[in-house]
Amino acid sequence: MAPSMTDKIDIAFGSLGQGGQGDLVVFVGDDLALGGPARDALGGSGADLVAKAAASEKFKGRSLSALMLPAPAGVSADRLVVVGIGSEADRGKLDWPALGGFTAAKVSGRTARIVFDLPGVATGPEQAAAFALGARLRNYTFDRYKTKKKPDAEDKAGTSLTILVADQAAATREAETARGLADSVILARDLVNEPPNVLFPEEFAKRASELSKLGVEIEVLDLTRLREIGMGALLAVAQGSVREPRVVIMRWNGGTSGEAPVAFIGKGVVFDSGGVSIKPGAGMEDMKGDMGGAAAVVGAMHALASRKARCNVIGAIGLVENMPDGGAYRPSDILTSLSGQTIEVINTDAEGRLVLADVITHIVRTAKPKAMIDLATLTGAIIVALGQDIAGMFSNDDTLAQNIHAAGEATGEAVWRMPLIPAYDKAIDSKFADMKNTGGRHGGAATAASFIKRYVEDTPWAHLDIAGVAMSSTSNEINKSWGAGWGVRLLDRLIRDHYEAR
Repeated sequence: MAPSMTDKIDIAFGSLGQGGQGDLVVFVGDDLALGGPARDALGGSGADLVAKAAASEKFKGRSLSALMLPAPAGVSADRLVVVGIGSEADRGKLDWPALGGFTAAKVSGRTARIVFDLPGVATGPEQAAAFALGARLRNYTFDRYKTKKKPDAEDKAGTSLTILVADQAAATREAETARGLADSVILARDLVNEPPNVLFPEEFAKRASELSKLGVEIEVLDLTRLREIGMGALLAVAQGSVREPRVVIMRWNGGTSGEAPVAFIGKGVVFDSGGVSIKPGAGMEDMKGDMGGAAAVVGAMHALASRKARCNVIGAIGLVENMPDGGAYRPSDILTSLSGQTIEVINTDAEGRLVLADVITHIVRTAKPKAMIDLATLTGAIIVALGQDIAGMFSNDDTLAQNIHAAGEATGEAVWRMPLIPAYDKAIDSKFADMKNTGGRHGGAATAASFIKRYVEDTPWAHLDIAGVAMSSTSNEINKSWGAGWGVRLLDRLIRDHYEAR
């Protein structure tokens, strides 16, 4: 399989003052003042040149703006690229990955030296690594099935960045961890972007199993084992497809032996036709991304293993295909879940919660996690409520919810806590079974979360409805892909800040 285009960007670190060829990138605020290393790199007339060119081009140094001009005489460079970082207030809240992504785009397909000295801003190895992370993620393109490459795609293969910093060795070390995180996000993006005829449950399980190379313990539950265990809800979703279901359990044992793990649970519906309650044809092609939660869990486990996280974490994904053949489950069927609770099927397109119910029950019983987070492209209702820039969060634990929110703020993968009240739980009561699998149109995201809550027992739990952010993603400075790999950075940061041994 051809590599993703991000593999063709080369990023290295050098020392401030280091010479070289290609473009030269410097940073200015809204006052257009250059930092000392940038002035040194440009020579005596550099500041005047920037000021004159800025006046001519009406460049104001606003955050994430750029001015390109020929390099001054005597400077060994092809072009001078001046990147704005905004006002003093802007500089106090710089998004380092976004700045890296923006800068990388301005020199895409070229060789460039980047003077990583920002006037009025403290920069160190951590900021340099985050900048490099953004550059790598911005460079990602999923084009492995294109037999004819566009000329600009071929040009991207030549992108080579040297980031000039005060402490080259420290920045290089820090960037290695960031490189592992970038690879993890890219893994999740690749999974979401793959077509469903390639990434069916067995193939998904195979790819997740490759994490064993990083020291992750892998357990794959096949159809026979799932029947033995009694995952009646998950199996019902899968029974209309010729593709057999799988559940993959990934264990990273980086913490104290015997300590309860943190659990990540991912919905992995590799294609969702809606089943007998079939979806409209328009837009159904997007349902290859209905496994975005499972992709995020695999990516997060990759990230933790790559940096040898000092924590015990378990990741579990339920992999099914929801199809409408003669053996498919139907509205009015009553299912018996692994927990023993019965479920009246109202709509076969409310299938993800059925998958999650059984996987969550299995993990609660076998792993007894200290905290559990599920991620699922669960409802269109959450998109109506929050759009495509923020995920909905439901939780039974205030501390866990606060920690997830903080991790989202730190990474830019934002969440917004939604309510869980008794009325939502009552809406899924059934006349014929313990519950029904949908509470109707109103409050759809909340009633879906209430359904899942019935399976978590007393475990601290959060449900992230990522339908708006995981697929058909909003374009931004670090992502131009249909699948964003959303959630990988958030989960990694959550473990780093709140669960990892110091």
